[in-house]
Amino acid sequence: MMNYQNPTEQGYYGQFGGAYIPEMLHGNVAALHAQYLSIMKDLDFIKEFKSLLKDYVGRPTPLFYAERLSAELNTNIFLKREDLCHTGAHKINNTIGQILLARRLGKTRIIAETGAGQHGVATATVCALKGMDCIVYMGEKDIERQAPNVARMKMLGATVIPATSGSKTLKDATNEAIRDWINHPHNTHYIIGSVVGPHPYPDMVARFQSVISEEVRLQLNAKTGSELPSHVIACVGGGSNAAGAFYHYLNEPSVQLVAVEAAGHGVNSGMSAATTQLGKPGILHGSKSLVMQTADGQVVEPHSISAGLDYPGVGPLHANLFQSGRGLFLSATDDEAMEAAFHLSKTEGIIPALETAHAFAVLGKLNLKPADIVVICLSGRGDKDLSTYMMAMQQGLY
Repeated sequence: MMNYQNPTEQGYYGQFGGAYIPEMLHGNVAALHAQYLSIMKDLDFIKEFKSLLKDYVGRPTPLFYAERLSAELNTNIFLKREDLCHTGAHKINNTIGQILLARRLGKTRIIAETGAGQHGVATATVCALKGMDCIVYMGEKDIERQAPNVARMKMLGATVIPATSGSKTLKDATNEAIRDWINHPHNTHYIIGSVVGPHPYPDMVARFQSVISEEVRLQLNAKTGSELPSHVIACVGGGSNAAGAFYHYLNEPSVQLVAVEAAGHGVNSGMSAATTQLGKPGILHGSKSLVMQTADGQVVEPHSISAGLDYPGVGPLHANLFQSGRGLFLSATDDEAMEAAFHLSKTEGIIPALETAHAFAVLGKLNLKPADIVVICLSGRGDKDLSTYMMAMQQGLY
């Protein structure tokens, strides 16, 4: 059986992955590749990482039985409450790990890209915690629609630099961050926020986020007598929360892994970010994966109402899950995600991030049985999206 967890030495999951990087970055990436596993397995590193996850992030996060939602769908639904992490999303799990790693590599300056702003906030947070310079690149369009997170980053001492090219969203912010890294290779560590980028980033980020499914197995066993759910559902842009929620179930074939992408105005509307449905193999941001592109290889601009899913690629781990059939990849439109967000708010008293709402939008499409045990990764809270929600309410839509 294929091992879905671990890439090859060259960083490939099946045919996807690798490190396609400019010569200027080769030294940085090679040093990271040579040292990341030994650093992550060092007992002092593990102790510091676990201590911060517990005392600073607030882990373990609860696994909550959604009683009303379960009754409505005649099944059993558990919510992994990553929205209760410090900073309001799962992103902090990875930034804590990477800031500790960067310090051990002797780096003094941190750069990051962000879409929804949660990764930017999480990066700014750990830089403040450890007293390191922080520069966050963010698309000009995302800066407008995620204003509260921009204010948080600045309050935490980060410099936020707008990306003004292309669609002015996550893809363009990533391009700018990579340019910065090329210009400052010696003192700078790039904290990539998802399971994308050149090897070893997809593997490294998945390992840091794997704490999510590590906890779920123990918590589910305590609540149900079994570590194995029937389904694990998570939204996917690049796919870090999904990688974390899936990680310790990747090699458990009885567990259906459900990844939900952003269909925007509709998969075939020309305004979508459903990469596995629309993408073809290609190179984006340092790795080979499925990429939304034209016949001559130009990246197609994605669209999603959620800034964090507004990305024309997907992590190579997920591309492999899709191509191999191990993962079930569905999509939800902007309207379906909005409806799911309001429904969850009124049914369980939890206002989710718009990204997270996509995961809830597919519940009705899964033909769930009364005996099923469904875990949804509730990856982030909805504070940052209140202006979008308020606009919908003002228009009388909800």
